[in-house]
Amino acid sequence: MPCLKIYLNHQMVKSFYFLFLILSVAATGNAQEIFSTNTYPLTDFRPPLDIVPPALAGSFGELRSNHFHSGIDFRTNQTTGYPVYATADGYVARLRVQNSGFGLALYINHPNGYTSVYGHLSRFNPKIAQQVKNIQYKNKSYEIDEFPNADLIPVRKGDIIAYSGNTGSSGGPHLHFEIRDTKTEATINPQLLGIQIPDNVPPVIYSMYVYRLNGKPFNEFTPKQYFQVVGGNGKYNLNKVTTIHLNGEVGFGIIATDKHSGNSGLNGVYSIELELDGKKIFTSALERFSFENSKAINSHIDYPAFLNLKRSIQKSFVDPGNPLQIYSSLVNSGRINFNDGNLHDVKYTVTDSKGNKSTMAFKVLADAKAIINTPTQAAGIAFPYNKTNEYNAEDVKVILPKGTLYNDLNFVYKKLPKPQQNAFSSIHQIQNNLTPLHTGFEIWIKADTALTKYQSKALIVNTNRSSQGGYFENGYVKANPRTFGSFFIAIDTIPPNIIPVNIADGKNMAGLSKMSFRISDGLSGIKSFNGYIDGKWILMEFDTKTASLWHSFDERTLPGKHSFELLVTDMKDNVKRYAIDFYR
Repeated sequence: MPCLKIYLNHQMVKSFYFLFLILSVAATGNAQEIFSTNTYPLTDFRPPLDIVPPALAGSFGELRSNHFHSGIDFRTNQTTGYPVYATADGYVARLRVQNSGFGLALYINHPNGYTSVYGHLSRFNPKIAQQVKNIQYKNKSYEIDEFPNADLIPVRKGDIIAYSGNTGSSGGPHLHFEIRDTKTEATINPQLLGIQIPDNVPPVIYSMYVYRLNGKPFNEFTPKQYFQVVGGNGKYNLNKVTTIHLNGEVGFGIIATDKHSGNSGLNGVYSIELELDGKKIFTSALERFSFENSKAINSHIDYPAFLNLKRSIQKSFVDPGNPLQIYSSLVNSGRINFNDGNLHDVKYTVTDSKGNKSTMAFKVLADAKAIINTPTQAAGIAFPYNKTNEYNAEDVKVILPKGTLYNDLNFVYKKLPKPQQNAFSSIHQIQNNLTPLHTGFEIWIKADTALTKYQSKALIVNTNRSSQGGYFENGYVKANPRTFGSFFIAIDTIPPNIIPVNIADGKNMAGLSKMSFRISDGLSGIKSFNGYIDGKWILMEFDTKTASLWHSFDERTLPGKHSFELLVTDMKDNVKRYAIDFYR
């Protein structure tokens, strides 16, 4: 009923949105002049939903695990099924269906050089849905990633293209929305392109940290000091501290979040500026970024603190191997030397996408007595951040391609005893998980002779027995982990699990719209699933979050007796078969 009500009042809602857009632009001015030297269109795009007022569950560039949030998440009142509208004229340039990720997603190319993206959809409009289903049957795959011709699915601004949902890796019902540069695929803050979100609430600054860099690479051994922050309404101060005594090379970092007006969760901030004696020495601004660099969030934040303390401290200094293009006004990469014995003024300014600002100012006395030395690290091998690095031992090889490290690394390796169960090598401890990596690395582990008859089932796991993938070659098992840790060789010989939910051998399914299952795998992960009715491939749909697999009956399954077969295969080609007869 809520969706029907919105549909019946569509013209009224569109008129309200047009008025809302005019008032918002008039009230805030040209946002792009505040935050960017780029020129963006402010009136080309309409909102993708007609929920008034719009509210966000996630902002652009928000800090997420291993990535920056690539769009904005519109709240949908904890439900699914709201109409999703084309934000401008164009054509459907990409149709994507994933088990995880964006789930059901649409990409629309627009004549102005931008692409709009709509993710976690519950379903497409009937015309698009039929195109998707045709492609799935043609490819014999639930997951698809197709790029239709420009003349296949044209759309006009305001057309209903889909309905909001909760598919893929969504944590709850919402619409994920992006605007990308069509040519480069860089994703851009939609609020810089006229997507208006009511907001008169300045960011909140919670705490500040001082890092004693001492001329060394930042890592988990870098000493840091915590300072509580107090205040509100855009004005913040250090709690009970007016002057900090520091000596040598230091860096700063803060924890800050943002809210917008109305129904808002905790969102990310847009920009962070740091000034020393009235001069900017660091600025980060989340205007746009490339997906290939999104994992560099682990360099932007204090990664060890994130893992150990679950705190997202945004560093105000830049690691030498950080490829992000979100920084400007850098002086010495944000590293400051306090060696002159003078009193200095330091100021933070934190801004949201609407231009609301919060500031925090304090003083630093360069004090020769305020020394905190970096702890001595274990003896290791020097790995420069800007080169390819290799480590070779008798039964292990590690290769870090150029671009893997954000800082120079003191590389440490240890060999540990073999686990007692399902292990075909010793444990190889590669550094530790507190060192962030941009592209992952290659590891070769020499296998025990006992692996000979299981070579095709071999893979590398960490000590949590989480699969890192891998394959056997020339006496070694090779894989590409994304993080450092401790690894050994295991095998996967056990097929996946299939649990029927609403179907059984001989059951009459005439009154049911679909057959349902739950599937899972204990180690290497599910590679594929294929269903067949009377020997013909059928579309099986999958939801990773609930491990639910189902087939919705259509005109292909006529009344009468039918045979059904389901094959689920894991990444090591272990196959589970489920076969029955049923009636319609």
